[in-house]
Order: sequence, then structure tokens, then C-alpha cells
Amino acid sequence: MSASPTARMGRFAVTAALTAIAAASLAGCGVNTVPTEEENAKAKWADVQAAFQERANLIPNLAAVAKGAAEQEKGILTGVIEARAKATSIQVSPSDLTDPAKMAAFQAAQNQLSTSMAGFGRLLANVEAYPQLKSITNYQMLQSQLEGQENRIRVSLRDYNGAVQSYNTTIRTFPSMVAAKLLYGSKPMVPYQAVTPGAEVAPSLEGKL
Repeated sequence: MSASPTARMGRFAVTAALTAIAAASLAGCGVNTVPTEEENAKAKWADVQAAFQERANLIPNLAAVAKGAAEQEKGILTGVIEARAKATSIQVSPSDLTDPAKMAAFQAAQNQLSTSMAGFGRLLANVEAYPQLKSITNYQMLQSQLEGQENRIRVSLRDYNGAVQSYNTTIRTFPSMVAAKLLYGSKPMVPYQAVTPGAEVAPSLEGKL
């Protein structure tokens, strides 16, 4: 004997209610929150890599500055170019963000490049010593671009670290940790940290190139 329309409607209502409760329970356990925050952190890391790459793309233009300097200063520029080559050769994919060793290698290379750039800037701090620099086309533009790029790097690193902190907190706190452990096998991501004291401060190029 088939169930009456009223009974069928009752069973449908119960099923719908149970489905809604199950969905709410899963959402409460971080089923959606964990991957959402993970993807956000990965997107912020992409911004970090783009910012560092844009800085690397500007460095070859420093060769024009070196034309007005002595051989000793050109040697420092060579160090900058070599540091750039190393920095651009180390890439960290989104899947590597939980690997402290790979993150440390990337950070060390970028910090070395920052240090090299700061050293080159100090050698040319006294523009009056190199009157040829004043006639270099786009000199001021290059200086402004480098300063602006260092600012963008700082902002992108700040945003990435904020996203990582939020993600790491989510996967370690209840109830999201349930989904993180049982469904995703989530691991904490590595924030960007300075390898050497003071390296987190971008080198100031204003009035130094």
C-alpha cells in the first residue's frame, strides 16, 4: 500500500530538515572555511612572488647607473646582479608554503638581494661624486620605481602573513580543526620572516642611487 500524499510530504520535510542540519553541521566544522582561507593565503603568496619579480625586472636598469661610477662600484653592481639571479632561481609553489626549508631558502635569497641593493645604494649615496649620473636618462624614474616596488613588497608580505596567521589559527581551533584534520590533512603554513636582523626592512633608495 502506497503512502498517502501527506505522509510523503512529511518524509520529504524530515529529509530536507536533516539535510539542512547536516549542511549546517559541516559548515560549522570548517568544511568551507578551511579551504577558503587556504586559497586566500595562496593568492596572497602569488602577490608576494609577483612583487619580488617586478623588483627583479627593474634591477637590470641599474646597469645604466653604473656607467657613471668607478670600477669598484661596478663590482658591487655585479654582486647585485648575481644576487638577483639566485633570487629569481628559487621559486616557492603554493604546495610548498607548509615547507619551512623551502620558505627559508626563498627568504634568504630575497634578503641577500635586498642587502646587495642597499650596499650599492650606499656607494652611490653622494651623487655629487658622480656628476655623470645627473645626465642618465630616466634616472629619477628608476629611483622612484625602485622605491615604489619596495613599498609594494612590504604590503604584499604583510597581507600574506595576515592570511597565513588567519589560516593557521583556523586549522588549530575548534570546530574548524575537525575538518582540517579529518578531511583535508591541513598543515600550518610558513609566514615570511626575515632571515637576518633588520632584513624585514626594505632598503631605502631615496637619495642613494
